[in-house]
Amino acid sequence: MGYLLTRVATALRTEVTAAVLDPIDLSFPQYVCMRILSHSPGRSNAELARDVNVSPQAMNIVVRSLQERGLVVRPASVSSGRSLPAELSRDGTALLASIDAGVRDAEAKVLAPLDQKDQHHLRRLLANLA
Repeated sequence: MGYLLTRVATALRTEVTAAVLDPIDLSFPQYVCMRILSHSPGRSNAELARDVNVSPQAMNIVVRSLQERGLVVRPASVSSGRSLPAELSRDGTALLASIDAGVRDAEAKVLAPLDQKDQHHLRRLLANLA
């Protein structure tokens, strides 16, 4: 099952990257980070790293690159602790909204072998597992 899930995930990543992300110079990890922040603003670098299953160092590179592009904002400091909560900027929110249709089209292409009922069932099953 792990092999099959990996193959589907790879196909989806490849399609989304080629059709949607490459033209706007956005990597798949950057897209995933932005998508997470759109649903859970204020996540720390460590939380984002756990969400994506990468090292905190790797996630720091992703978040910093998004911050340099003005797509993510973090405060310069916090009153307690060291973690800096990240949020999408206005530009980040707008960019994410502008590519949603393209991402859905890429997903539809990968899921095309399934009819609508099976696609809905697959999404429900995956949501239950996640």
